[in-house]
Amino acid sequence: MAHPVQLGFQDAASPIMEELLYFHDHTLMIMFLISSLVLYIISLMLTTKLTHTSTMDAQEVETVWTILPAAILILIALPSLRILYMMDEITSPSLTLKTMGHQWYWSYEYTDYENLCFDSYMTPCSDLKPGELRLLEVDNRVVLPTELSIRTLISSEDVLHSWAVPSLGMKTDAIPGRLNQATLMASRPGVYYGQCSEICGANHSFMPIVLELIPLKHFEEWLLSML
Repeated sequence: MAHPVQLGFQDAASPIMEELLYFHDHTLMIMFLISSLVLYIISLMLTTKLTHTSTMDAQEVETVWTILPAAILILIALPSLRILYMMDEITSPSLTLKTMGHQWYWSYEYTDYENLCFDSYMTPCSDLKPGELRLLEVDNRVVLPTELSIRTLISSEDVLHSWAVPSLGMKTDAIPGRLNQATLMASRPGVYYGQCSEICGANHSFMPIVLELIPLKHFEEWLLSML
């Protein structure tokens, strides 16, 4: 079964990713306007005959082209800093998920519950079921509730990894000996895919991430079946 190629961002499934998409569009529009203005000025200079080669000084123009770029940088920097603080802020989490990177698989632990941990390996192509994605499906999915703040603790046991789920706006490095943390909150149910985005060795491209976000009621039922 052929899948269409996606030439842009994945659909946002979290408030952080929505903010990142808005910021991308905001910055892209500024760059588009700057590029259009520069292209217009270049074409004007190449086509007009009203030039004066003796002009050596224009204080007004120099003032404008100094202040204008500074103002544009501020328009880009302020929303960027706001999103950075939003991504870094850890509110009171309802659940904590500990993620450990290995060569070449992930292991997960629900630290709020005793003995709830498992390893997550990529599903071999020969074991894929109809509709499952090649190189992206795993044997044990991470099941989490929607619309709740979830703290993720991310580290590694061997080399550098990176735990990334694009549709949730998450990308956090897994560093041996260091515990990084990030906040995850999904605004709608679904199955979300990611991969290790740090070149971690020979099987770097074979350690996918699959999150299954479900309503809290169904998550509690899943917990009862696992405990």
